[in-house]
Amino acid sequence: MQQRYAYGYVRVSTHDQEEVSPESQKKLLREYAKKNDIIILKIFYELGVSGRKADKRPEFQKMISMCKADEHPVDLILVWKYSRFARNQEESIVYKSLLKKQHNVDVVSISEPLVEGPFGSLIERIIEWMDEYYSIRLSGEVLRGMKERARQQGYQMVPPLGYQAVGNGKPFIINEKEYEIVAFMTEQFDTYDIDYTAIARKLNDMGYLSRRGHPFEARTVERVLTNPFYYGLVVWDDISFMGTHEVRITKECYEKRMQKIQQRYRPAKRRNISTCKHWLSGLLKCGYCGATLAYNGANIRSPGFQCYRYSKGIHSESCCISEKKIIDAIYEYFEDLLNGMNFEYRYRPPQSSEKKEKQLSLTKELEKLKTREQRIRLAYENGIDTLEEYGENKARLKRAREELEANMADLKSQSSTDIPTKQDVLSKVKTVYDVIRDPDIDFPTKGTFMRNLVEDIIYDKEHGKITFHLYIS
Repeated sequence: MQQRYAYGYVRVSTHDQEEVSPESQKKLLREYAKKNDIIILKIFYELGVSGRKADKRPEFQKMISMCKADEHPVDLILVWKYSRFARNQEESIVYKSLLKKQHNVDVVSISEPLVEGPFGSLIERIIEWMDEYYSIRLSGEVLRGMKERARQQGYQMVPPLGYQAVGNGKPFIINEKEYEIVAFMTEQFDTYDIDYTAIARKLNDMGYLSRRGHPFEARTVERVLTNPFYYGLVVWDDISFMGTHEVRITKECYEKRMQKIQQRYRPAKRRNISTCKHWLSGLLKCGYCGATLAYNGANIRSPGFQCYRYSKGIHSESCCISEKKIIDAIYEYFEDLLNGMNFEYRYRPPQSSEKKEKQLSLTKELEKLKTREQRIRLAYENGIDTLEEYGENKARLKRAREELEANMADLKSQSSTDIPTKQDVLSKVKTVYDVIRDPDIDFPTKGTFMRNLVEDIIYDKEHGKITFHLYIS
């Protein structure tokens, strides 16, 4: 028999599968190769990885890539069982066909020998189907087991930052070193009103890393601050219960924080103040095109703001204003308001996450309904449905649409009965005015206070006009 070359592929889903441990699979592959005059050039290992998705297995992808090389390095891929190669029949067929037809590489299971010909191919497909069925059934059993453990108030999710698992579904315990990070986040946000981005930047400057060894990001900070686990609520899937793990914040403190987060209206695409060069960055808009006026502090004698689109050559009209001029205009505007000038403002009612989810769900259902309406019309036009059937379907979908739209209208009409008055707005104006006029207060604080009152400031250079849009939430 002509000597053949092969790669070995070893995979285990978990580390406790003793009967198919990596060492056991490696030993069996080498014994098979020795008996059949095969030289194994390399064995690829995938540990603790499911075989359902090939793109989640980097070693598998590396092996396939090497098999496709022009040098034709191997004739075979040896596996202990076909289930090691893949537990997804569709992917298994695709990869085997690609290797065989385009690169003349066979996948061989050393424990599941096949006969030649069509019958052997049929058996191989049956084995692949059984492997996939086993995987699906196993995942279902695991999910059911996890749900049952959650119902019995067992801890089974990944411990959040600051906690570590002790096993057997027992309550997590505090990891003091990690919890220092959590305590820092909560203090910065709750006490000093620092935004997510600034908190993440501070943590990174202090040399802290996430549990996975990555720098902190704004979204990481947000996840920690909005996680109810820290006051005692354990949530898994649709099951929740008050846990018995140690906590260091109260439910009242958490709810106060969530209320603070929900009441912070933030216009789309507005950057966090911690990422800006000036406390007015992101608030000033161009009267020609609506783009943001970017701060330019390079000119020390006369720093100012210029439309970034003009700077890029997108439009020819310059829209620039000096820092001193715009700040003096803001001072004057606030002083006029406090002296009795009439003004208008918008009220931005706080939205709970539950209300947002309902609105999103209703919007998606309305989109689906639109698709169904198009389908029944096509079915009638193509002669699939009769006029009577089309009429019945159309009436049914119309009722469904009316009900969804009514629910959406009810949701939109739900607003706080305690809408802030102009006096409330003026009180806020006075606070913001005092803050921005204080030379001892830093830029981020000034920017935060401005953003809690001013949605944007439009500078119309052509007509020498500045328009302020105020809001309160």
